[in-house]
Amino acid sequence: MPNSLIAARDRFAARHPEQRIVLGGREWGYVEAGRSGPALLLIPGTLGRGDILWQQIDALEGRARIVAVTYPGSGGIAEWADDLAELCSRLGLKHVAVLGSSLGGYLAQYFAAEYPHIVERLIAANTLHVVAGIAERPPYSSDLNHAPIEELRAGFGRGLGAWRDAHPEQTELVDLLMAEVGGRISEPELRARLNALKHGPELPPLGLPRERIATIESADDPLIPPPMREAVRTRLNPSVAYRFEWGGHFPYVARPELYTALLEEQLGLAATHDSWGEGELRAR
Repeated sequence: MPNSLIAARDRFAARHPEQRIVLGGREWGYVEAGRSGPALLLIPGTLGRGDILWQQIDALEGRARIVAVTYPGSGGIAEWADDLAELCSRLGLKHVAVLGSSLGGYLAQYFAAEYPHIVERLIAANTLHVVAGIAERPPYSSDLNHAPIEELRAGFGRGLGAWRDAHPEQTELVDLLMAEVGGRISEPELRARLNALKHGPELPPLGLPRERIATIESADDPLIPPPMREAVRTRLNPSVAYRFEWGGHFPYVARPELYTALLEEQLGLAATHDSWGEGELRAR
C-alpha cells in the first residue's frame, strides 16, 4: 500500500526542488517558499532534509517567506551558525524567526546567541540544552568518522522500528524517516550531523528577551526525557512553552495542523485551525 506521507512529501519536493548554495566552503541545500510576510528559517533535526517540514511550508507559504535548510556534509554547530548568517544575508533576510527541531534546535539556540540582530524570534523544539555526556551514548559513542555507514543507519533503524512497534498508528511516519536515514540523507551529511552534537560547543548566553522565545516539546518524546525538557525551559525561560500530549520526536509530521497553528501564533498570522485539540496543553 502506498505511503501517503512519502507521496505528499515527494509532490512537495517536485514543486519546490532543493536549491544548493556554498556557504563558508560548505554546500548546503535549501528550500525557499513564499515571497512576502514574516521571514521564517526552518532547521530540521538529524533525520530530515529541509523538505521534511513540507506540511508547515505548504500551509504558510502564502503568508510568510520561508527558508528550510539541509545540512552540509562537513562543519559543525559554530561553523553552521556562521553559514546561516551568510545565507540570510545573501537572501536579503534582515530579521528571521528561527524554528529548530532536535539537532536543529541546538543550532538555533547557538545561532540566536551569536546573531541576535538577525534572530527576531527563537522557537526551540524537541531539543536539548547541553551536549555534555552525549559522546557516551549510542550512536555518538561510535567512531562516527570510520564506523561503517551501514551500522550507523541500522542503529537508527532499530530505534525507529521500536517506535513503530509501540505506535503502529505511526507506521507511515516511521517509513518516511527510514527512507531519510536509509539513503536520502547522504553518508557525509549523516556523519556531519552526528558529529555536530558529539563535538558541539557549549551554548553561549542568550540575550533575547523572553517574549521573543518559545519552546516546543512532546510528552511522549522518546529522545528528549522529561528532565531535559525541563532544563531547556529553565535555560530559555520562554514566554510560551508548547506541549504536545502526543507526537513523539516529530510532532511537525505527526500533528501538522497543530504545529502550523502554533507557528501562526508565533508569526502573528491569522489562525486557520479552530482549536488546539482535545487534551492539548499550551503553557505560558
